[in-house]
Amino acid sequence: MAGDTTTQQTRTTQGNGPQADAAAHPMDVGMLLYEGHTTLDFVGPHLAFASAGMRVHLVSHSLDPVASDSGLAVLPTVTLQDCPADLDILFVPGGRIDEVLLDRAKLDFLAHHGRTASYITSVCTGSLALAAAGLLDGYRAATHWATRDQLARFGVEVSNERVCVDRNRATGGGVTAGIDFGLTLVARILGEDAAKLSQLAMEYDPQPPFDAGTPEGAGPDVVARFAEFAAATFGERIDETIARAVSRTLEQRAGAQS
Repeated sequence: MAGDTTTQQTRTTQGNGPQADAAAHPMDVGMLLYEGHTTLDFVGPHLAFASAGMRVHLVSHSLDPVASDSGLAVLPTVTLQDCPADLDILFVPGGRIDEVLLDRAKLDFLAHHGRTASYITSVCTGSLALAAAGLLDGYRAATHWATRDQLARFGVEVSNERVCVDRNRATGGGVTAGIDFGLTLVARILGEDAAKLSQLAMEYDPQPPFDAGTPEGAGPDVVARFAEFAAATFGERIDETIARAVSRTLEQRAGAQS
């Protein structure tokens, strides 16, 4: 990760790559962390943003280490309360998102900053959290292929694209789509040349050893094995959590319309 610096008494991670000084007034990115996140969901975008000279804030309820779904711990740089008020980019990674879907403080954080952020974004199942916070109403969005049905339950128009951009909502598909998402957003904000420089700096030239990154490519046998793994890992918990989150979201919509 990029080196830490101190800005207005807030710890941030800011790029020290080829474009670190590209902007006189660096953009602020707020990336929400939570227990059970998938680290690769935000590391790819983090690298793209930081190498483009943006200030990246890793946000959590405290500054204690936050464990990922694989056990890797990440140090937040700012708390929910101390996050900069005017974020240019609000971002949620995927992972075991059920913890966020029922966390009032995190959903309030997303809803609050979503009212002013220039771009509201996610990768993988992070879009479920955006939907639960009411930030995808009337927008198209992408998510991990295995959770498209769950995202649709929030009333969101689900996209099968690897990176979906609908006005100022930008959402990536599963995990590795985060790099494509990050570069796409950098290009949209700072131009293609800036994105190409970031891509070259990370030598992003993917050549996967297998055509198994989608259900169509992997085939039914591999998809069935993944389904068994997902059922054993999440069981009925995610369905129950989605049902509760959807119910609350619908109630809030009805209240706002009355």
